[in-house]
Amino acid sequence: MVKCKVLYHHGTLQRSSAHFNNQAAEVTMKFESILEETDGFGRYQIALVLLMYIPRIPIPCHFLLNNFIAAIPSHHCNISSLGSEGIFGNLTQEERLTVSIPVQDDGTPASCHMFSYPQFHLLSNFSSPSEVAVVQCQNGWEYDNSTFISTLATQFDLVCEKRGLAKASATIFFVGVMAGAVFFGVLCDKYGRRSMLLVSYVSSIVFSVVSAFSSNYIMFAAFRFLTGFALTGIINISFVLSIEWVDTKHRTFIGVFGSISWSLGNMLLAGFAYLVTDWRMLIITVTSPLLLATAIWWWIPESARWLIANGKAETAYKYLQKCATFNKRRDFTSRVKLEALSTVMTVEQQGHSYTYLDLFKTPQLRRLTLFTGVVWYGVASTYYGISLNITSFGLDLYLTHFIYAAIEVPAKILIYFSLNKVGRRITQTGTLVLTGFCILINIITPTEYWMFRTVIAVLGKGLSEASFTTVFLYTTELYPTVMRQNGVGYASFMARLGASISPLIMLLEDTWKLLPEVIFCTVAIFSGLIAWLLPETNNERLPETIEDIEEMRKKPINFTTEDQSNIPLKLPICADTTQ
Repeated sequence: MVKCKVLYHHGTLQRSSAHFNNQAAEVTMKFESILEETDGFGRYQIALVLLMYIPRIPIPCHFLLNNFIAAIPSHHCNISSLGSEGIFGNLTQEERLTVSIPVQDDGTPASCHMFSYPQFHLLSNFSSPSEVAVVQCQNGWEYDNSTFISTLATQFDLVCEKRGLAKASATIFFVGVMAGAVFFGVLCDKYGRRSMLLVSYVSSIVFSVVSAFSSNYIMFAAFRFLTGFALTGIINISFVLSIEWVDTKHRTFIGVFGSISWSLGNMLLAGFAYLVTDWRMLIITVTSPLLLATAIWWWIPESARWLIANGKAETAYKYLQKCATFNKRRDFTSRVKLEALSTVMTVEQQGHSYTYLDLFKTPQLRRLTLFTGVVWYGVASTYYGISLNITSFGLDLYLTHFIYAAIEVPAKILIYFSLNKVGRRITQTGTLVLTGFCILINIITPTEYWMFRTVIAVLGKGLSEASFTTVFLYTTELYPTVMRQNGVGYASFMARLGASISPLIMLLEDTWKLLPEVIFCTVAIFSGLIAWLLPETNNERLPETIEDIEEMRKKPINFTTEDQSNIPLKLPICADTTQ
């Protein structure tokens, strides 16, 4: 702990950094010591984490649902407007298409154009004269239903000039996620985690079901936005509850273990989509686990830390007693008295109230904020750029999605060990740059080498997942305790911005087929190089105040594991921690 006296100014406020830090450490450790008396990682905590898995399963399903509900199957113009059944006589379906629809360069019928009148001479001469009049589809489209019974594209005719609306639905969803992060971030601190979790469950179910029965695209887009808005509450609160009931030394493990629920839900999505090929029923199917989550909500405890911070020590004591009993710590009531909880406070209750503007007021913190924003944008943009592009390898849609999801599990396990051995900065830079090079290799590799390209794509997907796992832990260690919630909240906003823009970038393939991959490659490598400019945080004292960032980052201080145990890590309360 820094012993020098450093004064900082926010209006008329001046404070001793040493006094504030010592007080914060004493207060934070006091609650941790009480939690230890209940066994900070016993059966109660394990049961809670497992219960939180149920509502977290639908999250990746909804985030990547557009791979299936917005898929655009093969299609061509409805040729019924060219004449009655008698005009075509005994022609087969293939012959009818030949005389009605021009052929593309690859030999398949055009998707968006048709002849203005039947060209019967093409039955004997397959060359299409340039002077033949070609018009846009006059009477809708006919779709190939062999893979999907129904998608957004087939339901609302989101093809040809409206093709972009199918991908735009993903952007609309992620904008809802951004808005929900702000809304639930404020309310879960004000009204508690447990009550807002129930609000998230119920609203997610309602909005999802209504979106599934939308009668037009505008209605679907509106309720898809609200679905993303509501799901954010589940994302934030389930993570926070898990973290706030677990002792400090197991938080990293719980963070990585909890993130595996994302990969599990992602793999299940491939199975759900394979079995349910109607977009309306698929939305209902992936939302259905929330019904079970709502039923078991009664077993979910409120955060004892939040209750104490809001003056509800008696209720917090009851939850702590229940936790101790479940963990077979029967001497808890004799070792910890109710009166002891009244002295426990949190860092938020003391001193200056910080805002997002404080992230940009001082030079080093401003530099840190700008760099982490770029890195988070790059991580999310690359991850979703790869995840939402599973049709470019000529493989089975469901198998590709499953492989992309499965590779995330070993990536998470390996990164858990890499972070401690190699360090945060090298791991973050390495995973992003290597992801970019994987995309680059696929850009320059001919499409006929599909097996090699698929292996490289899967490797790139694993690396992009590793970069996502790294960046959250890295960011929580970079920002000071007094600004950590705001810092991670800002970074999460940049991530959602990257995720929102990724589907729109993929529309640029109409301009040049490789342009989206070139953009994602450039973003990944550039953000990886920016990550190299961030300070290393492995085995370094965690910053407590803004002054620590301005001064201590210039002179890094190493510490031992024993020293680290005495430094409190204030995790963000309701930051968006999912991918």
